[in-house]
Amino acid sequence: MTEHDQLPLPDYDHLPVQGLISRIRTLDATGLQTLLEYERAHADRLQVTIAMENRLTALREGAEPSGGDPAAPAADDPVAASAGSKVSEATSGPPINPPSQGDPTNPAQPRSTG
Repeated sequence: MTEHDQLPLPDYDHLPVQGLISRIRTLDATGLQTLLEYERAHADRLQVTIAMENRLTALREGAEPSGGDPAAPAADDPVAASAGSKVSEATSGPPINPPSQGDPTNPAQPRSTG
């Protein structure tokens, strides 16, 4: 049995399902088979095992692993997306009125009564 730190995807047990499914496309058949055996012996998540089995079949039928680094964050990975980009003057939004003062021209803003 393969140990956690020997898996072809770093931090495998902490990857969200969608991020994991996109990363398995970077693996060859040997790496994917190793991961599938580990998944079955541990969490055995149906969605993950089906995705791995389908990808393994595709690889055996001639599909090639996609390019890229299996350790790189996926575009749909909410953990990676939360890091986001840096905010600067060019990317920040317009100033917002403090909620206690309100904006009489904006009906969504509360108005002071006094």
